[in-house]
Amino acid sequence: MTKSEKTRQFIIEQSATIINRKGVAGTSISDLMEATKLAKGGIYGNFESKEEICVEAFDYLTGKVSSGLNNVISQQTTAREKLFALLDFYRDRLATSDTGGCPLLNFGTEADDTNPDLKQRVAKAIKASQQRMARLVEEGQAHGEFNKNIDAGLFAVKMFTMIEGAIFTSRVTNNRAPMKTIVDVLKKEIESF
Repeated sequence: MTKSEKTRQFIIEQSATIINRKGVAGTSISDLMEATKLAKGGIYGNFESKEEICVEAFDYLTGKVSSGLNNVISQQTTAREKLFALLDFYRDRLATSDTGGCPLLNFGTEADDTNPDLKQRVAKAIKASQQRMARLVEEGQAHGEFNKNIDAGLFAVKMFTMIEGAIFTSRVTNNRAPMKTIVDVLKKEIESF
């Protein structure tokens, strides 16, 4: 990595949590300057706009979530264990995280009416998340673990939306119970597959 690439990455990493917590509109360039300890010129020397930093921060945050999910899933053997590990990851790391929660939820809520590029990135990440869930169900079906009549795609949409709704509710009410309830409900349903 060149010095410029390292500086750019540093800005993204230091800004990501702030943007995830405060939102694109709520984050000022002063917030980013404070987080990075760089002058305005140091930031704008690496990015054309705050919006560009926000898009890169979204990619960075979703990459971290995806990597974390892949890590916990890879440690399991069966499809059921993998789905349970995925649910536990969301419950334990995103619903209560001090980094602002799920970037798909945070960025998506703000970008749906204001930023078409970011909205498209969020939609792509949502689709990838749902595909990961569907693949795990299909893996279980292929190995005789789950009933072949389960619609993997439909279950993935339901699972994803329930998780995101539970994260939202838990974070807004500052109460882990909704997330725990949804994880328990989904695990029970997976057990019945």
